[in-house]
Amino acid sequence: MGTEQTFSIIKPNAVKKNVMGAIIEQFEKSGLKIAAAKLTVLTKSKCEEFYAEHKARPFFGELVSFMTSGPVMLMVLSGNNAVAKNREIMGATDPAKAAPGTIRKLFGDTMGENAVHGSDSPASAAREIALFFEKTEIVNR
Repeated sequence: MGTEQTFSIIKPNAVKKNVMGAIIEQFEKSGLKIAAAKLTVLTKSKCEEFYAEHKARPFFGELVSFMTSGPVMLMVLSGNNAVAKNREIMGATDPAKAAPGTIRKLFGDTMGENAVHGSDSPASAAREIALFFEKTEIVNR
């Protein structure tokens, strides 16, 4: 794979801990570039649309409540194999099981409050990016 884009969210717990810069540094040190970014508070309806695939799961309500509880940093990251690279940098979903030095190991609190979200495939990345960013907001760099 060559250069591609992926979607990332720095979640409310990481924003509250004021570690956005440290997380972005992890992306940049690994060769990913920020192509778009915005700090916002997700609306309940937008969050439910984003996590629609989890709607039937028992944790859905708790997830939406957490993700709308404070500001998040929405980002488009670009680089070689950006989806896979971002997944590697983030680490396992459960911070307790994440590899040392990964974002979730360093900054995650629990499996639900694990500091960051990243797209799991190029198709997911395209859908997630389109949900939050206009094409004109994304810089090709």
